[in-house]
Formats: sequence, structure tokens, C-alpha cells
Amino acid sequence: MQETRWAQVWMATGLFWFLIAIAFAPTNKIYQQGLTAFLWLPAMFFAWSARARLFELWQAQRVFCLGLLGLVLWSLISVSWTHDDDLTRGAKRLLYIVVFLLFFPVFANGRPERVMRVMQWGGLGLALSALLAAIKFYLLDGNIWSARVEGLGELGHPILGGYVLGVAAVWMIHWVPRTRWLQGVWLVALGLLAGFVVLCQSRGAVVALLLTLMAMPIWCRNRRSCVIAICTLVMAMLAFWLLEPLVLARGASYRPQILMASLNMIAAHPLRGLGLESGYTVLAEGIQFDHAHNLFTHIAIELGLPGLLLWCVVWFAVLREAWRARETLYGQGIIGIWLFSFLAMQFDAASISGSPRAEWFISWLPVGLASVLVWTQAKYKACDKISRST
Repeated sequence: MQETRWAQVWMATGLFWFLIAIAFAPTNKIYQQGLTAFLWLPAMFFAWSARARLFELWQAQRVFCLGLLGLVLWSLISVSWTHDDDLTRGAKRLLYIVVFLLFFPVFANGRPERVMRVMQWGGLGLALSALLAAIKFYLLDGNIWSARVEGLGELGHPILGGYVLGVAAVWMIHWVPRTRWLQGVWLVALGLLAGFVVLCQSRGAVVALLLTLMAMPIWCRNRRSCVIAICTLVMAMLAFWLLEPLVLARGASYRPQILMASLNMIAAHPLRGLGLESGYTVLAEGIQFDHAHNLFTHIAIELGLPGLLLWCVVWFAVLREAWRARETLYGQGIIGIWLFSFLAMQFDAASISGSPRAEWFISWLPVGLASVLVWTQAKYKACDKISRST
């Protein structure tokens, strides 16, 4: 049933909505309602008809699936001691996450190129949002050029906007369109995405993007990736020389102090944590911060060391599966997305259990995309076997 044309259009619309409506939806409520209509509903509706594909995923990526199952169950158990007044909120958001991850193997149905195609168009949409955001911020609102640009919609924060458009730049540079005219549009879009990351002045996003592009030859191993790495290094040195005062003006932004305070909070509740969705503040240098500014320490604060261990199992299983498929375009893109996300979440990630938002682009989106790798590997092995036999 999920192979019918109307089903594919429905699900493609859902993924496209997730990618671009975060910038273009008038309100967050409309964004969430669109996800319900275009993503959650088809994922649940077609899950039974796609059960064979889900079983293939379970058999091929057992560690990945067991880690996810354990993380969900432990998070659900932690609701019993959470500090959140609404005990059902955490359970509902866990359901959102499960259905979101379920969506990808159901939509792909053994064909990873479907996901890549929608991601390419989503990258173009986010590049358009970067252009419109810059026009609005600098020309219409009259901000000076040295001000930190803000994105549109739910990306109206320099850090969050930088992370989302930065990871979009990563998947765009890996997944290049085949047609000549689209390649020209792709090049412009890539420039807009990278330019926004620089203008937002989020050092976490900039460092994550630079290191990811410079590391591309490790998994791509071709001339194109080497040229990208060299050009990235040269542009980074030039940008630092021109923008050194802006880069160093904010110092370390209390990150070392926040890390030490977060470690003390983890030591106070090492096993159980505070519980899923527990509100907390981090006190560093007499200043209160809303979260730990690091996804790993945030998870340990909420879910304790067991939750952190389970998240690490899931997160590094994504890298293992992507590395196995590193000879394919899809696998290379997932490695790049994983590395960018891993670096970005060290500086300012705030949550994995909140409703769909910008943070999902560097937490749950890589995990969902990784669930399609099983068919990428299978197709590559089949093609390799045929080429060897001929």
C-alpha cells in the first residue's frame, strides 16, 4: 500500500514539510499540525503494510534497534520520578519520536534515493529561507552587517538557525543533483547556506561545518572531496583573518564553567537522573543557564548514566552503519551529517525529548536517516557482486 502514488506523495510531503516548514510555517502550532497530518499519520497508517521492511531493519541493524528500544523504555520509566508537573508530556513526546523514526523505513521502502531526493529539495527550500532571512535582517530591519543574522520562523535564533542550515549545507554538498541546470541552482543554494552559517556567527555551527568539510576525504576518497577540503581550509583562514575581532569577542561563552557545573549535577544523580522532561538550570559563575549546552551532559542530567549509555549505543551505531555504506552516496551523506551533528551538539544542543524543533535536525534526523542504510548496503553489495561476476 505504501508504494501507491498517492501514498508516496503524502509521505514525501511530510518529510518536505519537516525540512522547510520550520522556517516558513507562520506559527509553531501550524508546523506541528502539518507534521501530524503529513508525517505522523502516514507513518502509522502504512506501518503494518511495511512490516516486512521493518523486520529487515530489525535483522540487519539489531544493535541500533535494541539501543533505541532501550532508550525509549528507560526514558518512559524515568517519567515516574520526573520533576515535570505534567507526567503525560514526556510519554507523548516519546511517541512522537518513535513515529518519526518509524517514518523513514516506511517511506523509503527499500529505496534510499527517495529520501535523498526530498532532502535535496528541502535543502533548496532552506537555502531560500537563508536568502530571505538575510534580506529581512539586514535590508528591511536595518541591522548592521556585524550583527548576528537570525533565520525565519522557528529558526529565529542565530545558533539554532546556524545548526539547521549548516547540516543542510552538509547533505547538499554530498548529494549533488545530476542534471546540469540543477547543479547551478545547487551551487547557489550551497553558497547561501554556508553564507548564513558564517553570518549567524555561531562558532559551534561554523567549527562543525569547517571540520566536516575538511574531513570529507576520509570517507569520500575522491578528488572532489580533496578540493572541497582544501578550499574550505583556505576560506577558513581568510575569514578568520578578516573577522578575527568578531570571532574572539565573546570568549568561551562560559562553556567550560557550564560543563563543570553540569558534571556536578550528573554526580548528584548518577543513576536515575532528574527524569525525562525535568526542568533544570545550570549555575555557572553566578549565572543561571536554561540547559547544559551539550547534548550528552543534558541526557545524563535527565536520564542518568544509563540513559547516556543507551544514547551512545544508538548514536555510534548510526556511525557504524553509515561507515559500512561509505562507498555509496547515501552512506557518505549520513557520515557527513553525523559528524556535523556530533560536533554541533557539543556546544549548544538543549534537548532530545522536546516536540519537533530545530534541535531534531542534529539529533533525531540523523538517526531516522540511518534506518534506511540497510537497503543502501544491500544494493551496493548486490551491484558489487554482479560487477565481480562479469
